Amino acid sequence: MNLTFRTIPEKDDVKRIEEIVSSTGFFHDFETEVAVELIKERLQKGEESGYYFVFAESEGETVGYTCYGPDPVTKSTFLLFWIVTHKNFMGKGIGSRLLEETHSQVKKMGGTMIVAETSGRELYAPTRAFYSKSGYIPEAIIKDYYDRGDDKYIYVKRLA
Repeated sequence: MNLTFRTIPEKDDVKRIEEIVSSTGFFHDFETEVAVELIKERLQKGEESGYYFVFAESEGETVGYTCYGPDPVTKSTFLLFWIVTHKNFMGKGIGSRLLEETHSQVKKMGGTMIVAETSGRELYAPTRAFYSKSGYIPEAIIKDYYDRGDDKYIYVKRLA
């Protein structure tokens, strides 16, 4: 699949992010609302928002994205807030390529580490496997974080 990447958010990304996140069936409505709020804040405040994006496009269509930003209480750690591929494009390596491009962008910004979190629910087993395959190390598990029986897994990727 021929992919291109862009890092400058556009007004149409608000609707597209909502579509991409909703398409997966992984997220609650309130989580989708958070994803949309982050792009809106970036469009409104620019880089001052602290939110950065990488969009993956195929034949002019946005098929996945990441949202990340520096952790303001650290010297060079970044947080990966979202990585999502549209359901119709999953399993084609887009997530891996998005992550590689995100790592490249973070390095350009002086980042040396990325922290990602995900759910411990069975539904998220492929997500946890994806992070592990991508060189992320599970550093912590917080039991019952999201809800009873829904642990929070924290993964770390050291870039330097």
